[in-house]
Amino acid sequence: MSKRDYYEVLGVSKDVGEQELKKSYRKVAMKYHPDRNPDDAEAEEKFKEASEAYEILSDSQKRAAYDQFGHSGVEGAGAGGGGDGFGSFSDIFGDVFGDIFGGAGGGRRGGPSRGSDLRYTLELSLEDAVKGTSVKIKVPTLSRCGTCNGSGAKPGTSPTTCTTCGGRGQVRMQQGFFSVQQTCPTCRGKGKSISDPCRDCHGRGRVEETKTLSVKVPPGVDTGDRIRLSGEGEAGAEGGPAGDLYVQVAVKDHEFFQRDDKNLYCEVPISIFDACLGGELEVPTLDGRVKLKVPPETQTGKLFRMRGKGVVPVRGGAAGDLLCRVVIETPVNLSAKQKSLLEELRDSFEGKKHSPKQDSWFEGMKSFFGDIKR
Repeated sequence: MSKRDYYEVLGVSKDVGEQELKKSYRKVAMKYHPDRNPDDAEAEEKFKEASEAYEILSDSQKRAAYDQFGHSGVEGAGAGGGGDGFGSFSDIFGDVFGDIFGGAGGGRRGGPSRGSDLRYTLELSLEDAVKGTSVKIKVPTLSRCGTCNGSGAKPGTSPTTCTTCGGRGQVRMQQGFFSVQQTCPTCRGKGKSISDPCRDCHGRGRVEETKTLSVKVPPGVDTGDRIRLSGEGEAGAEGGPAGDLYVQVAVKDHEFFQRDDKNLYCEVPISIFDACLGGELEVPTLDGRVKLKVPPETQTGKLFRMRGKGVVPVRGGAAGDLLCRVVIETPVNLSAKQKSLLEELRDSFEGKKHSPKQDSWFEGMKSFFGDIKR
C-alpha cells in the first residue's frame, strides 16, 4: 500500500515551522497512542505513521530530501523502519504533562537561553515614510545586569548546581499510570541555585531599563513593514544572547494623499467654469506644487495621471504615479444677479444635448419604469 504524504499525516502545510510541526505531531500522537487505544490495530498504525512523518520532517536534511524526491528520497529513514515505532507517553509528552503537573516550563532545561524578541510600533508621516528618515525611540526592556554580568550571583561568587535535580532543571515523578517530568521545585528549572544573590538584580541576572535607540528608516516603507534591530530585544536568561527588536511601521493618514502600494491618490476640487472651459491648476505633490492642465468639458471624477510623482518602493523599482481625481464644486453664496445669469444659462440649454450622461441616464430610466419626466 502506498504511503500517505507526511504533511497530510500531520495535518500541516509544507512551509510549517518547527514549533507548529511539533504541536501538530503531539496532537496526532496523543490521539492514537497505543496506551490510550489498547488492542486497536488501526490506531497503532496511525501512531506509527505519525511518528515516522515527524522523524522525517523534524530533521532538516531528511525533510529536504523528502521535499525533493518524496518517499523514495528517505526510504528506510523513518521511524517505521524497525522496532515498535513508539515509546512511552512520558517520552513524547514529558514537557506537556510537566506543564500540567509542574507549572509552565516543565520541559525546559537549565542553562542560558535566548532573550525574547520585542516589537515597537513606529508611527511615521507619509513624507517620512516615502523619503526615509532617522528617528530615536525609547524602548522599555530587560537588560543584562552589569553588576553580576547576568549570572544573578553577587560579584565574587557563582551559582551552584542544584542538589535536587542535579542541574537538569527537572525532576521525574510517578503520577499513577504516567511517569512525568516537572520543573524542579528548588531551582525552578534553572538547574542552579544562588545562595548570595546580586544586590542590583536580586538574583534574576537582568534589570529593567529604557533604552534609547536610533532607527534608520529606508525610503519607501509602508504600513506593515518591519525593521529588525538585531540584539536589541530582551537580554537572555543566565547570560544568554539577547533577542531582536522589530520596529513595526505604521504610516499616519495624510491631509491630501492616500497611498496604494507605490501610487498616490488625491482629490482636486475645480470650479464648474474650469470644468466647462478648461484651465490650469496647481496641485500638490510630495516634491512641491506642479501644474495640471484641465481640458474643456471635463467631467467630475475624471482621473489625471502624473507619472513618476508617486513612491519609489522600498525594495526597489520605478517610482509610482500620482493620480488626481477632479471633483466639480458647485458655487455657493450666489448673489441675485448671479442666480439670474445662471437661470438664463439654464434656459439656453433647454432642448439641446449638452449633458450626454444625464440624457442617457434618463433614457435608461424611461425604458425601466415607463414614462418619466425630468
